[in-house]
Amino acid sequence: MKTLLSLISAAGLAAGCATQLSDSEAQQRAEQTFREAFTHGNRQMAARVEQQDEVQALCTKYRNEPPRNVADEIEKSQTATIKYPPPGKLMGDWRAGEKIAQDGYGMRFTDPDPLRPNGGNCYNCHQITKAEISFGTIGPSLYQYGKLRGVTDPSAPAARPIVEYTWGKLWNAKATNACSDMPRFGHNKLLDETQLKNLMALLLDPKSPVNQ
Repeated sequence: MKTLLSLISAAGLAAGCATQLSDSEAQQRAEQTFREAFTHGNRQMAARVEQQDEVQALCTKYRNEPPRNVADEIEKSQTATIKYPPPGKLMGDWRAGEKIAQDGYGMRFTDPDPLRPNGGNCYNCHQITKAEISFGTIGPSLYQYGKLRGVTDPSAPAARPIVEYTWGKLWNAKATNACSDMPRFGHNKLLDETQLKNLMALLLDPKSPVNQ
């Protein structure tokens, strides 16, 4: 969202060169254009941009590169938001997880049904399986995520650090990367607990295509 506003703002500046808009005027014009674009669209999505929380505001202020002390405070506060299921209850069905990862529904201009569960849209930023021929590269490849980390049994005590780290990353990525581009799926209720557990299985279950 921040990137979208920045692009609109830049376009406004370019278009406004003839009238020499100030930075604040260009920003106001960009925000107005953004709000008007949602007249018949997803107002929930627009509200998230119009009413940034403290973390979003800080990342915007520092253009996603906050000083280390600010980043440390963000990560500390966001770590405190992570809600873990009971031990041994973090894994779901990788088959359902694969469908969620491939599903881009939710928080878009054209999504007609606000009650339909969101997808994870994971392929838009990550490679997930070797079978994919098209995927995003904003995030790292997730292929063999669990295998590369030595997870042969996600329920084993030795796997607990990786399992909990992965849950935290899905719940609130800003806990480990202050201005991460990754959605805060659990924190912002974009995905529910069952969906997150299914994504966990996709990433960590040895039988998942991710780990083949």
